[in-house]
Amino acid sequence: MTNTMANVSLPLEFNVSLFSDFLIHGGELGLKEIYTDLAIFLLVVYIMVLIGNAMIITLVLLDPKLHTPMYIFLCNLSLTDIVITTSVLPKMISVCLWNDVSISFAGCFLQMYIYLTFQTTEGFLLCAMAYDRYVAICNPLRYNSIMTIKVCVILASTAWALGLILPALNVILASQLPFCSNQIMYWFCDYPPIVTLSCLDTTLLIDLALACALFVMYVPFTVIIWSYCNIIKSVCKIATSEGRKKAFSTCSSHLIVVLTFYIAHSCVYISAKSYHIHPNVLILISIVNCILTPLVNPLVYSFRNKQIKDSVLKLLFSNKVIP
Repeated sequence: MTNTMANVSLPLEFNVSLFSDFLIHGGELGLKEIYTDLAIFLLVVYIMVLIGNAMIITLVLLDPKLHTPMYIFLCNLSLTDIVITTSVLPKMISVCLWNDVSISFAGCFLQMYIYLTFQTTEGFLLCAMAYDRYVAICNPLRYNSIMTIKVCVILASTAWALGLILPALNVILASQLPFCSNQIMYWFCDYPPIVTLSCLDTTLLIDLALACALFVMYVPFTVIIWSYCNIIKSVCKIATSEGRKKAFSTCSSHLIVVLTFYIAHSCVYISAKSYHIHPNVLILISIVNCILTPLVNPLVYSFRNKQIKDSVLKLLFSNKVIP
């Protein structure tokens, strides 16, 4: 999107120091009357996300039976979900309850970097989990020799490294822009709403960010599709329906989380390109994108995964919790 102030001639001394902070006014677009209800809803969701994902991390750390690649990836996924929501929801709740709309420049770009980093990391972790399920179903006899703890650590570390590196250039370039306005008509410091506040033509920056976003979205998605195509082929070769059902059940939870993640992100990208969607709808879609996967992830793995449920019972009815 080209900024409407692209042709403004700027003096050399013009820089971001003209403003001391940004002002978050996403809720000014007709949502103020539901601020209290929205804050309560976000607070309940945030507590559920923290409890659910913290429970999964605790179970994986305490139960030796869960010290396998699948649950190590799940533990990392839960950590990213906690950080994503923590980087965004507390400020949203503060805006709703206390009209705390101000956020410093440093705080804004830090929020942007953390949000983009952990969203990127989550996508690559889902990709690593898809590969793990592919090996488990398509090469079950070689699973332990292929998916060793060393390979698991390498895959998880690669996901974290890509998450830290890929958004960095875009955030650094955005932080160097001169801004003609500090009024953010959004709920948090996401990349497009901030960059479009610049006095300069930001077309090149937005194109660069779009290229990076497409890489982050579709490279993992391609690997996930490839993995599940091979999984489906292998499952179809299983002679008994019970065997096919058991094979599919081992990756159903991951598939639900993947679909939730990509559907939510696709809605954001599609809505951002549409000129017929009301701004309030765009804001609500962005909120749903922040909370949907972090909320669904622990629910899916808690209610659909037998090993997680067994680990919960083991923890509860041990001397650690219930004598």
